[in-house]
Amino acid sequence: MQMIPRAPLFLGLTGLLPFLWGALTVLLPDLGVWTGQNIGPRFAGPYVMLFYGAVILSFMSGILWGFATQAQGTLATVGYTLSVIPALWAFFMTGGGPMSAGMNLIFGFAGVLMLDWQFSRWGLTPPWWMALRAPLTAVVLACLAVGVLV
Repeated sequence: MQMIPRAPLFLGLTGLLPFLWGALTVLLPDLGVWTGQNIGPRFAGPYVMLFYGAVILSFMSGILWGFATQAQGTLATVGYTLSVIPALWAFFMTGGGPMSAGMNLIFGFAGVLMLDWQFSRWGLTPPWWMALRAPLTAVVLACLAVGVLV
């Protein structure tokens, strides 16, 4: 396992904050009420996780697109095609209410992890990529599960 460079590690961990905050405001309803009153309801409960989750799935499409630029020929075409799936998933699958949107984001993030793994197998990612993505995805999935199940 390669050591993850500091900048991607720090930024990846920082990117978990909206998910962690959303889960915390679900688990601590008074914090959710305070957040809704003082910051805005979009930043509390499942709503912050749903909105931010759709943004991050779209971001991951861009990351995968960038990895596809490292490929040639048919592999590049396959990589570009696969790279747009997370953004399309977020666009089409997160509009059906908080429960179904949350479940669809769970499936979306699990799917992105599989795409990450495949791009890594093809040698298109940095060697440390999966060491970063797997734990980040685990935290995201846990937080989204709180939003859906609690």
